Amino acid sequence: MIVPGLVSITFRKLAPREIVDLVVQAKLDAIEWGGDIHVPHGDIVRANEVGQLTRDAGLAVAAYGSYYRVGTGQEFEPVLAAARELGAPTIRVWAGNADTPWAAVVEDSRRIADVADWAGIRIAYEYHGGTHTETTESTLKLLRAVNHPNVFTLWQPRPGATLTPLLPWLNHLHVFHWAAGNFNDRRPLAEGAAEWREYFQVAAAARFALLEYVRGDEPAQFLADAATLRSLL
Repeated sequence: MIVPGLVSITFRKLAPREIVDLVVQAKLDAIEWGGDIHVPHGDIVRANEVGQLTRDAGLAVAAYGSYYRVGTGQEFEPVLAAARELGAPTIRVWAGNADTPWAAVVEDSRRIADVADWAGIRIAYEYHGGTHTETTESTLKLLRAVNHPNVFTLWQPRPGATLTPLLPWLNHLHVFHWAAGNFNDRRPLAEGAAEWREYFQVAAAARFALLEYVRGDEPAQFLADAATLRSLL
């Protein structure tokens, strides 16, 4: 069963308690907390507070959405410390930058996967442009090269993106609907319901489906999209 939730960076201007209240109101069940504002890397006190706040509301922590870029020389320990204190089962990382050496991304992926595995936490790549997981093909290539049982991937709709080849490594989905893939033209999820119904049928084994980026960054649109998400699942 896919658990519905929210990616907290959808509402960077809201405090964690406001986000929790909004997710409860939307009748969703989980939150992926972002590592840039809501739970900064290494901020153990904040991570503990936000994790407890989430669980006290009856919600699950779906993941820690870190901004760690694999293979670029960043410190991973503060990221892992925050994820552990938050109680996150997965750490989302970026597969370097487009110009990050391939060997560095592969080597660092294996290193952080080993470290995170000791803490019982998965590593999952952000499926994103400007990284080594920009397309289905590049993501598949990297996952096979890393070849680590604790490395997975996220997925979100991108022009030309396919989902089926990534299913063995799929952790969770970021859910949104943009007109022709245009970030600046965010549309109600209901307009993409037919597409997402097919995605969910393919990705039935995914852990979470998390709303991200709603039209106008408006809570009201989020509530409407949450209703659509629940109906699709």
